[in-house]
Amino acid sequence: MKVYLMFRDRDFDLKKELPANEQALTQDLELNTLFEAMALGDEFLFDVARKTVLSGLSSDLDTILYRQDVLKDCLRNPSVVRDIYGIAVELIESRKRQWWGFWGVTRHPSSILYDAVKSVEMFVETLKKLRNTVDEHAHKFTSERFKALIAMLQEELSDAYFVSIKKHLKMLEFRNGVLISAELGRGNEGTGYVLRKPHDDKRGWMERILAKKSRSYRFHLADRDEAGARALSELRDKGINLVANALAQSADHILSFFEMLRLELAFYVGCLNLHEQLARMGEPTCFPLPVPAGARSHSFKELYDVCLALKMEQRVVGNEANADSKNVVIITGVNTGGKSTFLRSIGLAQLMMQSGMFVPAESFSSSLCDGLFTHYKREEDVTMKSGQLDEELGRISQIVDHITPNPLFLFNESFAATNEREGSEIARQIVSALSEKGVRIFFVSHLYPFARGFADKKEDNRLFLRAERGANGGRTFKLAEGEPLETSHGEDLYNRIFEATHSPETHCAVENER
Repeated sequence: MKVYLMFRDRDFDLKKELPANEQALTQDLELNTLFEAMALGDEFLFDVARKTVLSGLSSDLDTILYRQDVLKDCLRNPSVVRDIYGIAVELIESRKRQWWGFWGVTRHPSSILYDAVKSVEMFVETLKKLRNTVDEHAHKFTSERFKALIAMLQEELSDAYFVSIKKHLKMLEFRNGVLISAELGRGNEGTGYVLRKPHDDKRGWMERILAKKSRSYRFHLADRDEAGARALSELRDKGINLVANALAQSADHILSFFEMLRLELAFYVGCLNLHEQLARMGEPTCFPLPVPAGARSHSFKELYDVCLALKMEQRVVGNEANADSKNVVIITGVNTGGKSTFLRSIGLAQLMMQSGMFVPAESFSSSLCDGLFTHYKREEDVTMKSGQLDEELGRISQIVDHITPNPLFLFNESFAATNEREGSEIARQIVSALSEKGVRIFFVSHLYPFARGFADKKEDNRLFLRAERGANGGRTFKLAEGEPLETSHGEDLYNRIFEATHSPETHCAVENER
């Protein structure tokens, strides 16, 4: 039995290698906040969320739409999905407890068989619970994969299957002894041991008593004949060895199905956890429209930073833009106006879309990328081994070494560690080179010469967004299309910080000096 809730034709691999820049992505986009919201304290859910989201950059269009279809079913039936997930978790945890109970027991065929029988007995009860759950709720699911999974479970876990399993397990208790055949091999050693099915004697008890007995031979072991008992046990083990291994493999097969069911449902349970938290805040979510790589599509309405919303536990400001056919989006404007938050929302939405999730927006569409790279300013090197500009250029070099054919770059206040003229020239050369190769770029910057230089070229594949400022200097945290201005209105911050600590007379003096 196959689960196939993550891919159409294969299992999800939790050990798949993640992008080389996973640490930078996690730090710059604050991904742990997202993963913690999906996990709700469960380490397994956290790990699955992390691996799925970060490996989503390799997803193709069909896989994304396939997962969206499954997730829509999960959102329509959250309690059922959690019940199925709980059934899988319960079985796996019970098996672990049972395994610890048998830990240290010799792994002779007899003990292997006993362990396998007890495991299958436990699994059968769980399989019945799973079958009853899917029977009750089968009509509620409409996705291609859930319908196929439910149909498979109903077919494989039929009533006849459970009757057959029960019969075989009873037979393997060997209440009437073990019937084994063997042959004499070289040196009169036993060979060709085969476990035989017991004779199915359907005669009544009176008929069996009165019937003529066939000639047979038997022997008895003395009470203290340890060597004889050991030899007889070895003969029994040789006879049941094949069936013990076969049943153990069957138990492993059932266990592996539930482990994969738990693994692949874990991602969707994490999505349910996240969706419920956002719904309580009144935040919008939508299923994005993924576009093939290279199509240069990027548009959205009320896109917000999901991690900021989760931290603040309330609705946050969203933004709208149409960057279709644009290679470079340059974001400028007032200090603390929401530029970095907006940039983070771009990266988060891209990762969530490509992993098959909903995104934090009213609508969202974007071309797929096969690599997401972030270049955010870092704290100064306290060891003084290199300057901040050296560190920034070194990271750019590392990123270029891992660049992919269709990447998305997010720059946040890059190259501001030197003077404005030099920083602008470095940024211009790097962005120009990447843009010529068709790389999509979102760049937050206070470097006016850099932004102004691109704006003056009036090229169609550029988009300029500017953080808005209210008439009284307040921040709206909204971005609108607009060319860069020479000021970032740093005086607003000065007034806000110092007006509370200065007397009215001092404040007026400062205003007059301006």
